[in-house]
Amino acid sequence: MAAQNFDLIVIGAGPGGYVAAIRASQLGLKTAIVEREHMGGICLNWGCIPTKALLRSSEVFHLMHRAKEFGLSADGISYDLNKVVDRSRKVAKQLSGGVAHLMKKNKITTVMGEATIPAKGKVVVKTEKGSEELTAKNIIVATGARARELPGLEADGKRVWTYKAALNPPHMPKKLLVIGSGAIGIEFASFYNTLGADTTVVEVMDRVLPVEDAEISAFAKKSFEKQGMKIMQKAMVKQLDRAADKVTAHIEVNGKVEKQEFDTVISAVGIVGNVENLGLEALGVKIDRTHVVTDEYCRTGVDGLYAIGDIAGAPWLAHKASHEGVMVAELIAGQKAHPIKPESIAGCTYCHPQVASVGLTEAKAKEQGYKVKVGRFPFIGNGKAIALGEPEGLIKTVFDEKTGELLGAHMIGAEVTELIQGYVVGQKLETTEQDLMETVFPHPTLSEMMHESVLDAYDRVIHI
Repeated sequence: MAAQNFDLIVIGAGPGGYVAAIRASQLGLKTAIVEREHMGGICLNWGCIPTKALLRSSEVFHLMHRAKEFGLSADGISYDLNKVVDRSRKVAKQLSGGVAHLMKKNKITTVMGEATIPAKGKVVVKTEKGSEELTAKNIIVATGARARELPGLEADGKRVWTYKAALNPPHMPKKLLVIGSGAIGIEFASFYNTLGADTTVVEVMDRVLPVEDAEISAFAKKSFEKQGMKIMQKAMVKQLDRAADKVTAHIEVNGKVEKQEFDTVISAVGIVGNVENLGLEALGVKIDRTHVVTDEYCRTGVDGLYAIGDIAGAPWLAHKASHEGVMVAELIAGQKAHPIKPESIAGCTYCHPQVASVGLTEAKAKEQGYKVKVGRFPFIGNGKAIALGEPEGLIKTVFDEKTGELLGAHMIGAEVTELIQGYVVGQKLETTEQDLMETVFPHPTLSEMMHESVLDAYDRVIHI
């Protein structure tokens, strides 16, 4: 069968790949996209989106229990886990269908199947009907990543789960162990704990949410413990003994191993890139610990071959992948492209309370030789937070004392995942502390705390 020829072939239809394809099509490039499983990738189908749908259910459930505080009454509060999961699957399905529609609308050729790159500019797709050959001068690899599995702690889908089983659980955990306290681990711990699972989180580092600012991590730990979670830091799960109805975990803390029984274990110990079976090494692509090595423009060093998103390394965030996709499409179309600075990418965790941050932590800023000014503002000093019944939280800002540059912002509390973009825009526009102080924030809003945190860094805070 004759090869179909394109200007660009994108492998992987996650938030990196499908966005790259749309932007390329907008710029007049004849584009094809190859996807082996779901339009929208892990993010839409088994990641960002369905987890947020689950967490919304647990948030509403939590609020129902607080009805009395708001002068309301709710009796016989309960949940149906199957229906909660069903809602989250419907949300994912709706969005996945939306991506398929966007491909049609933008006249992008979609090929469902498994891709390999046998030679430069050539992609062979194994489909249900056989194999198709596609050629293009440019290829973007956006094949994403999967859950890392540690030896002896592998998931079996019955008692030991990765994110997939946790999103479509075979049973409701009564006693749950979560291994890893990054965003994925903590979100699942938060969801199941709120629904009543007796939850223990084991983290090998010295604090939960280890990439966050130390103060935010400490605040989060206190908050999780108040909700009944057990947090074990500087701890490691060495072994899991599996039985039909339980798992015995051997947990090493302070050099001693203790055994604890659980009925469910969720492993969230990081991710590995989907770099296998594509033929990348044979083409001369450098791979470092399951990630493709690229320059700041996502070029692999092999002419016309790019890698974006999770496969191209940290930060492993959907919005980073999307922006890289746009950048590469523009580069291929001959436009001026702007590399993405990792420190300008915000991270959001949708546990309860939410966590969001951008830029340098206080410790990192000092490590890099900055003399810093730090401001803080607690939710308890904000009228809107108190009216919402969400007085627990903190906003922290880190400035360069010399120039007034906003180096980092770190938040924990209600809706901070929506607030963080204010600081992201500020950083992008190279805002100084002066600009932020002179900005009029609306009242009463949670965003006023962002203003107050800046004022606090310069000893001008009003409401504490």
